[in-house]
Amino acid sequence: MSQAGTSQASVIMRQSSATMYPILLAISIVHLLNDAIQSIIPAMFPVLRDSLSLSFAQIGWIGFTLNMTASVIQPAIGLYTDARPKPYLLPIGMLFSLAGVIGLAFAPSFVWLLVFVVLVGIGSAVLHPESSRVAHLAAGSRKGLAQSIFQLGGNTGQALAPVLAALIFIPLGQKSMLWFTLAAGAAIIVQISVSRWYGNHLSVSRRQSSVGQADVRKVALSRGTVALALTVLVFMLFSKFVYMASMTGYYAFYLMDRFHMTTEHAQYYLFALLIAGMVGTFVGGPLADRFGRRNMIWFSILGTAPFSLLLPYAGPLWSLILCVLIGLILLSGFSVIVVYAQELLPGKVGTIAGLFFGLAFGLGGIGSALLGYLADWAGMEIVIKVSAFLPLLGLLAALLPSDAILAGKRPERK
Repeated sequence: MSQAGTSQASVIMRQSSATMYPILLAISIVHLLNDAIQSIIPAMFPVLRDSLSLSFAQIGWIGFTLNMTASVIQPAIGLYTDARPKPYLLPIGMLFSLAGVIGLAFAPSFVWLLVFVVLVGIGSAVLHPESSRVAHLAAGSRKGLAQSIFQLGGNTGQALAPVLAALIFIPLGQKSMLWFTLAAGAAIIVQISVSRWYGNHLSVSRRQSSVGQADVRKVALSRGTVALALTVLVFMLFSKFVYMASMTGYYAFYLMDRFHMTTEHAQYYLFALLIAGMVGTFVGGPLADRFGRRNMIWFSILGTAPFSLLLPYAGPLWSLILCVLIGLILLSGFSVIVVYAQELLPGKVGTIAGLFFGLAFGLGGIGSALLGYLADWAGMEIVIKVSAFLPLLGLLAALLPSDAILAGKRPERK
């Protein structure tokens, strides 16, 4: 190898143990822009319902289509890119989102709306597994913190969507979604820069044959233990994302029906929920480092239950307070779940990221569709009351292997 190549390789090797904050910040910003685009769709449900005369069931199918597109594609992309990383996919994914946003602004019917929602879903499906791999590469020894920084961007984008909807998009109508072409364009520019760093890192790492060596587990877990743990994590995702689908897709309608709020006023409750979730996401990783990942997963789901069960019976002020508490606790655990799962299956960073982000979107989409039918059949109040029980599934976290067993510091019980 040439002296220049050796020098570049040594830089990459030093970076592999250092946390690359500029890269983490870049992918977090793109995650913010992507999830703001994606989250504005359910935030715009009241506008779309009026402009296209949609039923609640059709609204549910929009959410289902958006989330299931990402759910089906993401695991496949993660599995493929674990074997063949493709840095150029990062800006290409955002091109799909850009096309989807332009189409959504002019969609003349329910069917065309679904077509353009699919394009946004494809863009999101490409972003998550590859950006999660970039977070893993840029993390150095701080995997939990890196995943929290990456996820913080997504949660911030989700939190901004209801406020943007209330201030801009709902007053101006469907065509105002064209403003998000600026967000998609900015994301493409940032992704081009990130993809160059990613490509350089991979090129030198391949020559050094060192990619993935840091992920060797000290003590292998049995297949049964891994299967049980992954099953429990799926139930955690189910409880979290179906409950979030009930809140982001239908809670505004509930507030409008029960308290006679305006559409804009109801969006601020969702903003409170999601901005608190942004804080929870940021602190979730450090808290998991201090108190253990299994404990944090348990707390983030089960700890939400008392507040979700109280929410349907609270007045306007207490509803706002409960939304803050629910967002703070519930959204603190997702980045921890992803890192925990990546430790269960080392060397499968993209596959796990694609699978878990895909499941998150898929379960949210299924929940959105089913809750839409339930709303048409039984009313919005029943939707909020039934979904309030979902965080009780956090009890299953007791079945997860402890952090000590996962790290190989204590033998697995047979």
